[in-house]
Amino acid sequence: MHHLKSFLAPFLLLTRVVIAYFLNCRNTDMDDKLKGDGFAEDNQTYLNPVTSVQEGHVDVDSQRNGNFHRTLTPRMIHVISLGSNVGSGLFIATGKALADGGPGSMFIGYLIVCIGVWANLQCLTEMTIAFPTSGNYIDYADRWVDPALAFGAGLAEWLGWTSVFASEATFFVVLVNYWSGDTIPEAALLSIFLVICLVVFFMPNKIFGWLQYFGSMVKVFLFLFIVIVSLAIIGGAGPDGYVRNGSTWTDLPAFKNGFGGFANAAILAIWATGDQVFIGVMGGEAESPRWSMAHSANLVPWRVGVFYLVSVVLVSIIVPSTDKNLLGGSGAAASPFVIAVQGAGIKGVPDLINACMIIGVTAIAMESIFLPSRILRTMAHQRLLPSFIAKVDERGRPRWALAITAAVAIILTYMGLSAGGLKVLNWLISITSASFFVNWAIIAFTSLRFRAVLKAQKSPIFDQQYGWKSNLWPLAPVIVLIISTMLFACLLYLSIQPVAGGGFTAYNFFSNMIGLILIFTATIGFKIIFRTPWRDPATADLVTGHRELTTKEIRHLDAYYNRPLWRRIGTYVRMW
Repeated sequence: MHHLKSFLAPFLLLTRVVIAYFLNCRNTDMDDKLKGDGFAEDNQTYLNPVTSVQEGHVDVDSQRNGNFHRTLTPRMIHVISLGSNVGSGLFIATGKALADGGPGSMFIGYLIVCIGVWANLQCLTEMTIAFPTSGNYIDYADRWVDPALAFGAGLAEWLGWTSVFASEATFFVVLVNYWSGDTIPEAALLSIFLVICLVVFFMPNKIFGWLQYFGSMVKVFLFLFIVIVSLAIIGGAGPDGYVRNGSTWTDLPAFKNGFGGFANAAILAIWATGDQVFIGVMGGEAESPRWSMAHSANLVPWRVGVFYLVSVVLVSIIVPSTDKNLLGGSGAAASPFVIAVQGAGIKGVPDLINACMIIGVTAIAMESIFLPSRILRTMAHQRLLPSFIAKVDERGRPRWALAITAAVAIILTYMGLSAGGLKVLNWLISITSASFFVNWAIIAFTSLRFRAVLKAQKSPIFDQQYGWKSNLWPLAPVIVLIISTMLFACLLYLSIQPVAGGGFTAYNFFSNMIGLILIFTATIGFKIIFRTPWRDPATADLVTGHRELTTKEIRHLDAYYNRPLWRRIGTYVRMW
């Protein structure tokens, strides 16, 4: 108990400081003066929302299938966004990356993907600020490239996030079994998880918002707690006083299983961190896209980098890659942070970490029904899918989109009962990873086409007041395309030469490539069936949805850029 109190003391002090900061924060900062700081709740307008974002004008077409209710406050959105990058990919899947690839491969894989997050948001932000449409990159792919590519982008996003839900269900079973020791039937645990997650969508959206708010706060708390606990363990906390000196890097292989180990770590990294495009989807409906998206383009890559790179470095020091309890190892699956705390002999903390991770996994799962249902609704509203899917009821819920998404999520979740949890988890990770890096490539290619359209039509969009351009363009789209190609090579390699051994089999090939096969087949089929046109840069749409800054926004940005640099930097470290 004495050791526990000694290493918890810094954390308790930090907690008191953070709580005091929160209690003293008020919405008086310049960045809260616009209620659109953060993002609007949801997609209220869709294809070609010419006037929906203009002052004093309503787009009738955007309302033909009903409207969502704006019930999430900017503060809710900010906190939810803050915790959106913290989940099972951070707390559990890092153990699988460490076990299969070693600390060196894990760090390099996550570092490359974090660079890709920056480049992807640079591409997306440039287009979103100029054309803040709710369809976002799905709309951009339609108007500047080809409607078939827009269909592929929407399908990839929907499929990726729906698969995330099923993978979170698998992690939920892993976490509960930490306590139950496999005494509760897996089917019962999955059913409990489904009821908890899906019943929320029968309630008003505000209930969902508050649950996500609470879940995000718990995840951020857990991240800070784990960092401090890990540093304490490195310093020798625990009854045995064993100091971690980096022997996990020097005495064990830093790179395991050759390129296959790196490939597995990279695929896990894109699965855990890769999908930031939902920020663009929400940013397209922000009251001030110029502020919200530009802020996110700078903030989110740093946040993702800090969360994941700090975590993988700590994991690589406190847990050896040969530990049999790591997910993907030969023993019971567990979080590497729980393994480290148990190894240090610290009582009580593993249970706290496990409880917080269950809350975090559940919050991610709820988000993984909410977001893809909105993507499905967007596609239907853009007439890429049957229009009945776009209908929104009087309580602001897209019933058909929710029902279809939930049904597919349930099927994917229960698949683990017949095929084995770890096998299905590998399928789901492959599907989600493929979906995410395919969308990265689509966004990068659309960015190149967007610039070609601007050049062909000699558009002055970037010359307007506070126009926003991607830094060092075309560096960002080129980086994204290179990383996406590398990730494709990683997935292809794993489908031919799995890390677990056994050589090439048709089963392993298709279980790894199924996501890519579905997306490419659907996109090409859509192109052939509907004979969609390839957009000509000289005539592509640069009018619909373009939004000029309002007087209020210009005043806000004037005041912001008149601040000293240190105060502007301060807006990126606020947590409230």
